Amino acid sequence: MKTIDDFVTLVRDEIGLPVTAEHLDTAFDGVPDWDSLHLLRLVAVLERETGRTLSFPDVLEATDLNSLYRLAVAG
Repeated sequence: MKTIDDFVTLVRDEIGLPVTAEHLDTAFDGVPDWDSLHLLRLVAVLERETGRTLSFPDVLEATDLNSLYRLAVAG
């Protein structure tokens, strides 16, 4: 996962959500078909893809997909 477009593709393919780049700054409750289990699944996928452990308190502070992307690629 090198770009934000890779991230969107990952969310669509691995999590199965019909998201586009337009959904990145939408609050989680506005993302189509979003529920809290998607957050857990997405964190697991991001950790697998990046080889990094994400701070769970930081994950819980994320308000949208873009926040999660920035957290996953920060380093």
